[in-house]
Amino acid sequence: MFFAVIALSRVAIVGAGFVGSSFAYALMIRGITSEIVFIDIDKKRAEGEALDLNHGLSFVRPVKICAGDYSDCETADIVVISAGTTQKPGQSRLALTHSNFEIMKQIVPQVTRYNSECIFLIATNPVDVMTYAVLKLSGFPARKVVGSGTILDTSRFRYVLAEHLKIDPRNVHAYIIGEHGDSEVPVWSLANVAGTRLREYCPLCGEKYDMKFLNSIFQKVKTAAYEIIELKGRTYYAIGLGLTRIVESILRNENAILTVSSLIQDYYGISDVCLSVPSIINREGIADILRLSLEENEVELLHKSAEVLKKTINSLEFP
Repeated sequence: MFFAVIALSRVAIVGAGFVGSSFAYALMIRGITSEIVFIDIDKKRAEGEALDLNHGLSFVRPVKICAGDYSDCETADIVVISAGTTQKPGQSRLALTHSNFEIMKQIVPQVTRYNSECIFLIATNPVDVMTYAVLKLSGFPARKVVGSGTILDTSRFRYVLAEHLKIDPRNVHAYIIGEHGDSEVPVWSLANVAGTRLREYCPLCGEKYDMKFLNSIFQKVKTAAYEIIELKGRTYYAIGLGLTRIVESILRNENAILTVSSLIQDYYGISDVCLSVPSIINREGIADILRLSLEENEVELLHKSAEVLKKTINSLEFP
């Protein structure tokens, strides 16, 4: 497979908070882009984050990092939106819908004023609803509006399974689909280790593949964010790495398969909603959406997840 050599590229980050700065730090270390621009209503915060990162430039590949404004989006290949209010302990992501929708209504027109060709990458929660909002507010093609979706939930799923099975998480292949939130769906039927379905692998290592096992694993994944928020106030490192992985696949034209959120049409009868299923990501954004061979109960759960998101989307008033 041919991978494009990265030419000069610019990533603009709207929101220089914990998620935005963690993402920029990961992006800088990986050497994926040639320019990183912070844009934030708190200009001093943006300048401080840029300066702090610049002081480490002698340790990494060359990259230009600065604080700017929306006009700096003009030549951006990807505009990442991480701005917004964050979850409080015990608060669901969906509870942030209306406050963060108001923020999207301020951000998106200022970006599209300068750039109508970039790819939007959304990290603001509830990410599926905000991805749909940015799609409608921007008027961009669906392939160019991508949400971080369940890329983090999927990584958590693989980590928890790997810890339980005492293997490297990179050898666990399993997906969380649907909402990045309480209605997310674990695809147990396709989960595998080194090509061996989990229901067959577990007995090989002395584990029972039963409802007790499945529920214990999934609950750890589903409640992970709540636990971290309770312990330290917010989550940001892992999603920063997840965003970096998405950007890498876009800029390097990798055709990587990632569980990102995008507009779904006629997926097991689900349409006109943004949610996560494994998708092929390249320089065009969403190149294709993979139709998984789901079991009947998984399709039912995915429909319920879509209904939760549609109900929330329908509560929004678009300009």
